[in-house]
Amino acid sequence: MATARLDLLPLRTDHADELAVALADPALHAFTGGAPLPPEVLRARCARLAAGSPDPSVVWGNWVLRLREDGRLVGTVQATVTPARDTAEVAWVVGTPWQGRGLAVEAARALTGWLSGLPVGRLIAHIHPEHHASAAVAAACGFVPTPERENGEIRWQRAA
Repeated sequence: MATARLDLLPLRTDHADELAVALADPALHAFTGGAPLPPEVLRARCARLAAGSPDPSVVWGNWVLRLREDGRLVGTVQATVTPARDTAEVAWVVGTPWQGRGLAVEAARALTGWLSGLPVGRLIAHIHPEHHASAAVAAACGFVPTPERENGEIRWQRAA
């Protein structure tokens, strides 16, 4: 997938070192918990994600965001597609140095547009109630908040 400024490339294990740098700011975890992963841990996680879901009824899609302007990785988008539930759950993250430039909206729109071509009826995102930037990305992609909560996060959804 590609946008005006980004190439969305399938996640590979060899992206881990560069991703570790792009996602190193602890502030990125303010709403999701955890901490930045060191390269060796992120490498194992990238390998696990790139291998795909161990559940044959679920498909994982994971992409890194490469900014064409300078060739650097700046974030990720992901989708967990569950055809039996007619859903795809999506998420996005852009490293702190690149935030505020519309890159998350650009990447999320590319992802949701791609998902709209699949036989999935509903797209879902889970967003912390105080994460206003992520809520703005969801709204820009046509998601609306629902009254449903999961692990303290608001469930946003839209038709695919």
